[in-house]
Amino acid sequence: MSEMERDEARQEVGLAPPGDRTPPEQIRAIPVRHWGRWVFAVAVLLVVAWIATAVVSSHFAKWGQVRHYLTNTSIFQGVGNTVALSVLAQLVGIALGLALAVMRLSRNAVLSTVSSLYIWFFRGTPVLVQLIFWYNIAIVFKTFTIAVPFTGITLFSRPMNDVMTPFVAALLGLGLNEGAYMAEICRAGIISVAEGQTEAAYALGMSSSLTMRRIVLPQAVRVIIPPTGNEFISMLKTSSLVYVTTFNDLFRMGSNIYSTNFLVIELLIVVSIYYLLLTSVASTGQYYLERRYARGAARTLPETPLQRVRRNLRPGRRRREWE
Repeated sequence: MSEMERDEARQEVGLAPPGDRTPPEQIRAIPVRHWGRWVFAVAVLLVVAWIATAVVSSHFAKWGQVRHYLTNTSIFQGVGNTVALSVLAQLVGIALGLALAVMRLSRNAVLSTVSSLYIWFFRGTPVLVQLIFWYNIAIVFKTFTIAVPFTGITLFSRPMNDVMTPFVAALLGLGLNEGAYMAEICRAGIISVAEGQTEAAYALGMSSSLTMRRIVLPQAVRVIIPPTGNEFISMLKTSSLVYVTTFNDLFRMGSNIYSTNFLVIELLIVVSIYYLLLTSVASTGQYYLERRYARGAARTLPETPLQRVRRNLRPGRRRREWE
């Protein structure tokens, strides 16, 4: 094939001859129009507007009463009791879950079996049933006794009704149930650490307990933190079930008020507002705690809300990688 024929062939396929230095035509990028997104967004906005209009026009609640009970002393007391119970139950669950996770990963068959049975039982029965059981434990055990086994020496003895108060029953019901879920979360975090880390620690002469405390757990925290935050948020809402133990949490305080004045919807709105407030604060704390423990990871850290706003206000600016 001659040189002329090769040039003609190149021109047919859109290629310039080797000696042609004419700059190529500038490419004009035409953005793809996603009409489906706009249609779906408009449909969602219409549904939201319809629901909002129906709520406002129905006059189903006396909003003046809602504002009044937002600052009610009994409601404030219920909020404090709910926060205290949720925090303590979550701490019990974390401590118990960590111990159960280590037991389940143990080579000791007895410890592993006991841990597995505990997780199976408490995850397999409803938390409401467990709360009612602890509240009525005095039917089974009349007294609470601490004694030296096989000696008959009694160290402490009290009627069970004096020991198993509504708060103790609520704490045991929520904490022991949470321990089963936290055990699986902690176990997942522990096994996420590479085996080479443990082998290197053993090669340095570290014991199993020291390796777990100094090598494995600090690295597992990064995996454990996000689901633990979700569990605490769930705990704040699940604590409303303790009304069956007559513990004065937020929901029971609200129900006590609307059982006397019959403002059921208004008090439920007040209770819901405070639950939303508590879960929002917990979600924000979880977000920044995750950022704190994600430092040094291979992935980019999630943006804070302020960083996200700045990026949205400057769409042409390249996204920064924040430390």
